[in-house]
Amino acid sequence: MLIMASLGLWLAQFSAWALAFVQAYGYFGVFAINLIASATIFFPLPAFALTFALGAVLNPWLLGLSAGLGSAIGELTGYLLGYGGQEAFKKRYKKWLDSASRFAEKRGMFMAVLVIAASPIPTDIVGILAGVAKYRPWKFFVAMVIGKVIKYTLIAWAGFYGLSWIAGIFGLG
Repeated sequence: MLIMASLGLWLAQFSAWALAFVQAYGYFGVFAINLIASATIFFPLPAFALTFALGAVLNPWLLGLSAGLGSAIGELTGYLLGYGGQEAFKKRYKKWLDSASRFAEKRGMFMAVLVIAASPIPTDIVGILAGVAKYRPWKFFVAMVIGKVIKYTLIAWAGFYGLSWIAGIFGLG
């Protein structure tokens, strides 16, 4: 219980800091916040919520581009973890990695990375798998950028229309 309360307090403080950072640095702040949030492996930070809220006040196209690019660069930490820890991952998760590798070969790794990056599915594991598989880093990055820009642009536009709609319902706008 204490851990959950501490985590909630920390997330609230992170959100307040992130908002102040974006107010000071604009689109570069959005880029940096999303880079930091995506660089954390297996510990989600609420950058998507910030992008949603900022969609109501910033240009959704530029917001999606800056958030997506920052997020894609941050995802390189998972790729590097997989690339650097190949032997450890291969020994421990051989059956699972073989299955994932067959899927990627059959469906195409580029398209798999792009679709997962554009979806709400956490992308940390995809980066690790791509690194373990020695997938070309530039292909991984390009697929991740395309997918993340699509995802964050949709989130920004949802904030643009969604927040004004919600405000209208409650008579705030």
